[in-house]
Amino acid sequence: MWRMVLAVAAVVALGVRAEEGPARREWKIDGVAREALVYAPEAARSTPSPVVFVFHGHGGTMKNSATKFAVHKHWPEAIVVYGQGLNTKGITDPEGKKPGWQKVAGDYGDRDLKYFDEILGAMKKEYKVDEGRVFSMGHSNGGGFTYLLWAVRGDVLAGVGPSSGGGLALVANSVKPKPAFIACGEKDQLVPIDNQRRVIEAAKKVNGCEEKGQEWAHFATKYPSSKGAPLVAYVHPGGHQMPDEVPVLMVKFFKEVGGK
Repeated sequence: MWRMVLAVAAVVALGVRAEEGPARREWKIDGVAREALVYAPEAARSTPSPVVFVFHGHGGTMKNSATKFAVHKHWPEAIVVYGQGLNTKGITDPEGKKPGWQKVAGDYGDRDLKYFDEILGAMKKEYKVDEGRVFSMGHSNGGGFTYLLWAVRGDVLAGVGPSSGGGLALVANSVKPKPAFIACGEKDQLVPIDNQRRVIEAAKKVNGCEEKGQEWAHFATKYPSSKGAPLVAYVHPGGHQMPDEVPVLMVKFFKEVGGK
């Protein structure tokens, strides 16, 4: 019995979780308690490891995000951060009673950009982060925040994976070439497909992509880039919901562009 207790204590002392799956973490940022679910493989303490930030949609939670995206299962070698937003005004929530993310730089005092910076800094202190393999992905409002990170934190990102996130103004005016996986639904009632197609075309232009692409997966077309920033457009026949295979394909894409 004592040997078992000592073994568990040793694991905790090393900072390695005895249980599998993400663990709740908390930070104080500008006096506000912020939290996230963080999964970190034991090897990340000694081996340069990728980091993937995952952002839920408006009204979502980090727990639902960890279940829906499940990046830690698709890429167990990666450090995965499932972010938790704060109450934010949205299209279906004008009073801001549900959690979400800032949409533009300066919004809400840049609370979410500071959140991203704080957590990435913490991961670098606690683990061996491969700084050439830091990624962001998210759905809906979380996809919109991923576009914002592409625009203002693109220098630290190796690739992005927004799903049904809008972002036309940011992509057309504020981003630099970056590998991107963009997912959208043809019957999306919140982010119309015509707008999504304009985002894809704008991203192709920024990334120096060829006009014609090749089938990369079901519903997915990959466009080669002259600037080392390929783009995959995943256009499915559904609505605003994200198909289950999207996170799997995003991880596949991140591994490709990350060189491992």
